Amino acid sequence: MTPAFPDPAVLHPIPDQPSVMFVRNLPDLPANVEIGEFTYYDDPAGPDAFVANILYHFEFTGDRLRIGRYCAIATGVKFVMNGGNHRTVGVSTYPFPIFAPWRGRWAGEFEFPTRGDTIVGNDVWMGYDALVMPGVTIGDGAIVATRSVVTSDVPPYAVVGGNPARVIRQRFDPPTVDRLLRAAWWDWPAERVSEAIPLISQADVDALEEFARHRRP
Repeated sequence: MTPAFPDPAVLHPIPDQPSVMFVRNLPDLPANVEIGEFTYYDDPAGPDAFVANILYHFEFTGDRLRIGRYCAIATGVKFVMNGGNHRTVGVSTYPFPIFAPWRGRWAGEFEFPTRGDTIVGNDVWMGYDALVMPGVTIGDGAIVATRSVVTSDVPPYAVVGGNPARVIRQRFDPPTVDRLLRAAWWDWPAERVSEAIPLISQADVDALEEFARHRRP
């Protein structure tokens, strides 16, 4: 019997396509990275490439990278964590205390600037070689264009591109975005999502809401 949905616990969900991987199943995923089910990364370099593209994820910063469900992440997408930040209030920006002989010279030496957690919502499509800076929130349903540099928050269902990334257009009008966020189909059980794929893949929000009303969570 054909399964209703791909196994979310496998690393490579497409037979004979080792470049595609469900990211949450990577064996060496850093402890400060959280990935939702069915989010995939596609890279011919293989599974190690995703972790290699999470930059400056040092434990002492305490920040996290959180990526939701059903995201599509293209080859070369990179996330810069807060460990890449340097202090800019002193005469020098050089990070002296990360080197042991220069450590312990003054109080507060490890109080590097932080912008907080980096959050990617659900159903986000991130194009080839995009770069996401620390502390950014990318809203549900957003699209990040190829080689964009995301330096500020991205609204839900916005299409952004450029360096720095700017909103190119909204995928839907504000009332429709509100309805889609309330529907939150990505939170449904996988069986229910599978049944609703013809509706999720179209733009008939009325039909999607009708489906939701007549199906239990």
